[in-house]
Amino acid sequence: MTNSATNEDHREERRALLRGGRRYIVAYGCARAWATLTFTGAGATVAGGTASAATGGAGAPGVLAQAPWSFDPHLTFDIAYIAVSLLMVLLFRRFIPLNEHRAVKGAAIGCMLAASAACLAAAWAPGVSFPLMVAGSLAAGVGYGLFLLLAAEVLATFSLLRIFLFLSGAMLLGVVITFFCQGMAPWQASAALVGLPLLAAVYLHGAYDAVPEADRPKRGVPKFSWPWKLFALYGLYAFAYGMRANALVAGAGRHSSASTFILMGVLFLTAYFASRRFNIGLLYRSPVVLMICGFLLVPAESLFGSAVSSYLIAISYSLMSFLVMFLLYDIAKRLGVAIVAFMAVKNAEQLFQVAGGEVPGLLAATGLPAATQDLACTVVVSVLILGATVLLFSEKELASQWGVSILEEGGLVQRTAEEERVSERVEELSRTYRLSPREQEVLALLAEGKTGRVICQELFIAEGTFKAHTRHIYEKMGINSRKELFELLGVEK
Repeated sequence: MTNSATNEDHREERRALLRGGRRYIVAYGCARAWATLTFTGAGATVAGGTASAATGGAGAPGVLAQAPWSFDPHLTFDIAYIAVSLLMVLLFRRFIPLNEHRAVKGAAIGCMLAASAACLAAAWAPGVSFPLMVAGSLAAGVGYGLFLLLAAEVLATFSLLRIFLFLSGAMLLGVVITFFCQGMAPWQASAALVGLPLLAAVYLHGAYDAVPEADRPKRGVPKFSWPWKLFALYGLYAFAYGMRANALVAGAGRHSSASTFILMGVLFLTAYFASRRFNIGLLYRSPVVLMICGFLLVPAESLFGSAVSSYLIAISYSLMSFLVMFLLYDIAKRLGVAIVAFMAVKNAEQLFQVAGGEVPGLLAATGLPAATQDLACTVVVSVLILGATVLLFSEKELASQWGVSILEEGGLVQRTAEEERVSERVEELSRTYRLSPREQEVLALLAEGKTGRVICQELFIAEGTFKAHTRHIYEKMGINSRKELFELLGVEK
């Protein structure tokens, strides 16, 4: 085959990756943009103009000025979002698949539209803006929380590589939509607040309808263990991010910001063009470095400015959030568990971010100098990230207990049916002949046809150690050559 033919095959393969996911990307992108323009973003544009940071991006200038006391509707949004997530953790068995329940879908879109109506009404009726903002933010939290779970159910029907691409692509689209909406005239922004949730609902419905019946989520849920380490890891990062969230510069943040655009753009393009060489394992560890560097720069912001530290902290949290979400999809698919269960827990962990946001206020109440407060925050975060590091580097449990095998180069690429069969055969033989974990690793690489030299390089072992492992494998299996090994594996070499 010529190089030109090979390149054309690769291009066609990449184009095929996006087929079937455009509806999901549009649906999730519209929903994220809507959330940013209403209650989750700072400086969002809505019906009456541009909101100030104090309003949490929830209304026009003066909307909350009528309130008898200081109030941030982002807090009530978070309360409702956390509450509906916790409710779904407890009741997900009764409702899955969510996309088959009209009541759940109706509640999601109904609450989102009600929240939009409250934002629009608050701009025109400042006398009642306070109760409208409270009601609107509560409705938005419930609607957006349900919508994310509905969208997660649809996304879980795709392969892992497509999940990675569609998720990063949807977040990228959300930033683009937000950018254009923030430059709209008031009447156009009003139309966007109503149109975005409607578009999100229509496209998500279409995405679910396009899923073959055999691939749709099932009603039953097998027994499973919760991947608590991933949840603990995300909780630590959420708390650390919350400590700094209110002090981030414009453009940094987890919701449709410039930092999100940069991160998701890099992830999408890398996975799209280099999926076979993409190393999730390295990506999985990088947030530790970014978060620590970001907080170490906080005390020096008078010299370097706050942009660098803000972007490092925001990108670190967004990256960890994305990777934890992606690993949860992988575990759910392997165990046959409804993704709604895992995602509801992750969404409920917004509580840690809210709790982290209270720390700066508590430190300010002590009367300590600002520099001392910044130093105290850095120390607290360093301890949290130290705990996160322990969780990160005990990642082998992800493979042994939950079957996660994507934290390596090329792990995003879906294996062929033959590769899956050989992998299952390796596991079967390892159990039958009581191979050690390291011997199983060597056996898996031998089954792929790799040479001793390559295996030594991949496992970082000496040639003598490799030969010893191979000898033990042969002795336990009662064979004497690689040819007999391939016959046991059912592999033609």
